[in-house]
Amino acid sequence: MKDRLGRPLGSLRLSVTDRCNMRCRYCMPNEEYVWLPRQSILTFEELARLARIFAGLGVTKVRLTGGEPLLRHELPMLVDMLRREERITDLAMTTNGLLLARCAEDLKRAGLQRVTVSLDTLRPERMAEFARNTRHADVLAGIAAARAAGFARLKLNTVVVRGYNDDELADLIEFARAQAAEVRFIEYMDVGGATEWSLDQVVSQREMLEVLSRRYGRIKAVVEASNAPAERFRLSDGTTFGVIASTTAPFCRSCDRSRVTADGTWFLCLYAERGIDLREPLRSGATDDEMAGLIAETWRGRADRGAEERLGIAQRGALYRIESLRADPHREMHTRGG
Repeated sequence: MKDRLGRPLGSLRLSVTDRCNMRCRYCMPNEEYVWLPRQSILTFEELARLARIFAGLGVTKVRLTGGEPLLRHELPMLVDMLRREERITDLAMTTNGLLLARCAEDLKRAGLQRVTVSLDTLRPERMAEFARNTRHADVLAGIAAARAAGFARLKLNTVVVRGYNDDELADLIEFARAQAAEVRFIEYMDVGGATEWSLDQVVSQREMLEVLSRRYGRIKAVVEASNAPAERFRLSDGTTFGVIASTTAPFCRSCDRSRVTADGTWFLCLYAERGIDLREPLRSGATDDEMAGLIAETWRGRADRGAEERLGIAQRGALYRIESLRADPHREMHTRGG
């Protein structure tokens, strides 16, 4: 099943909560937030049912997100439910790592295959200033626990912001190498809660590669067939890393992903203005076939390419102002699952 641009429905991000225990500047820089009502949050059974329906339409990759997904109690129970769907061949999670050390083994045992940990800096004082959280050691402990638990292809996500952490690129590559992980540098994006975004804070993929080549010499692109957002590169010693150039070189034309918020709103693009309410039919007695029909019809009409459209804006600024986010919490980055 493909959309109007020929893109398959292959990857689904399931947000299990909109709450987070960090306040990163590119996602949650403000003081107050409007949270989703507790009664609107999908149960594990509802999330698993949606995943099963999406799998029947071609989805093979499911990633659990938040907010911070580990704030959702008994998350290994959901993992166990999802891994029983044989058509889902890639079950992963993105986390800030603060709570990972205490549950990494339980998640692996339940059937989680891969983990991506957000790590924007190796300097605790920078994290305290940027994310308003002093528990940097807990993030590092979570990464170590994930490695010890035996997760395949452990990844570290770093949002690169000029003047904050753009001087740590090589340090992060070396740290990832020591942890048997792969770091993925992400261009700072003007989405959701990034209310302080400006183009001059974006460090482009080209600039990152220039900086790293001065340290490591020739860097080769890794040629591979994939719909993954990251373009991967290899150093002369074989070390690999990725760059997600969503801001300066969008990958919209090959994007096979969509996302469901914790309250069942389905967004076809991270930049989408509106989503599709799946919770209402889910709780009103719609059959699996009826739900599948709604999802299929919507996907076939999809023509979203939000990052490409943003690229063409001359006087580009933050996507939303604070007042707009307050009016609709579904526009928040932490609600949409990143």
